[in-house]
Amino acid sequence: MILTAEKIEIFKEIASILVDKMPNGAMVAIADREKISWKAASKVFDVKDFSVGTPLRVGGAPYQCIRSNREEQENVPRNVYGMRLLMNAWPIVDNGEAIGSAILVLPRLHPIARSFDDFAPLIADMFPEGAFLYMTDLEKIAYRHPSIKFDMPDLQLGDKILSGGVTERAIKSAQLAVEELSASVHGVPVLIMSNPCFDEDDRSKVVATFNLALPKQSAVNLRKLSDQLTMSLEEISSVIEELAASAAQININEKDLNISVDQVNGLADDISKVLAFIKQIADETKMLGLNAAIEAARAGDAGRGFGVVAEEIRKLSDESKQTVVSIGKLISKIKDNVDETVRKSQLNLDASQEQAAATEEISASVEEIRAMAESLDRMAKDM
Repeated sequence: MILTAEKIEIFKEIASILVDKMPNGAMVAIADREKISWKAASKVFDVKDFSVGTPLRVGGAPYQCIRSNREEQENVPRNVYGMRLLMNAWPIVDNGEAIGSAILVLPRLHPIARSFDDFAPLIADMFPEGAFLYMTDLEKIAYRHPSIKFDMPDLQLGDKILSGGVTERAIKSAQLAVEELSASVHGVPVLIMSNPCFDEDDRSKVVATFNLALPKQSAVNLRKLSDQLTMSLEEISSVIEELAASAAQININEKDLNISVDQVNGLADDISKVLAFIKQIADETKMLGLNAAIEAARAGDAGRGFGVVAEEIRKLSDESKQTVVSIGKLISKIKDNVDETVRKSQLNLDASQEQAAATEEISASVEEIRAMAESLDRMAKDM
């Protein structure tokens, strides 16, 4: 394309409208043989160092265009204007001689940056908790897209790259960098992955980064739940250990009680033998008293006093016999109660043994649950 001097004003009018129609913005300029004389920039893209009065850069597309009198194109490196640019220049001729150039300047974007607005909305809402996507050049955030569920409002367009942060590490290392941040940084725990983007013409140069930030609140909640479960299990385990110790002691006490009851039963049998002996003595005493009464009767008046004593001996013998009978009944009841106690003691002994066995089973189950809690904790850390 070659412009004549007569068409410059028409070019300016049309170009001023078209700059805002370009997807990523554009700049259009007119230059004479030495400097920029006119410029129109879009609202989303402008380069302050490329403005009216700026001298033409020796070797640049406008400079070469005027001297070659033909269209020139240049990939402007970042170190010239602070960003990568695609610059096209067409000669403006008067009577066949190039007196200036018409210039179109576009931001030279990485392919990912060019398509960012197309794919970012699709990716952001694919994650269960949402995601936040953003791109940077080598200095600042250039693109951002939050999901419906998750945004990072403290990261805005134009914000400088954090010194020492994950993005700077990705740029310097030219490798994927990953960082986990606690809720104290962005309000929620976040996992950020920063991937370097390389120059299409020189794969050794990093020109941008593509970043994916994922909220990790579910993992944190799972970790907290795991910690609470572990603490609860430790408390339960402690209580179960105390119960197990108590059950073991109850078992020992029940065995001791059984032994003591058997001993009481043996004493009751010994008392019954003593009572039988006392009954025998009472029977013999009564017989002696009866014989004494007979002899006193034979003695007449001389044996009357002895007869009274003999009668008292018989009464005492009868009372002793009745007492022995009463004591025997009591001992019989005691033996019945002791037998019932033995039976219940045996039941308690059996129950305490079952309790001890059940406690061991519960302890084993608690250990299995504790192992599950540890697995949950590992899963939360891997999320």
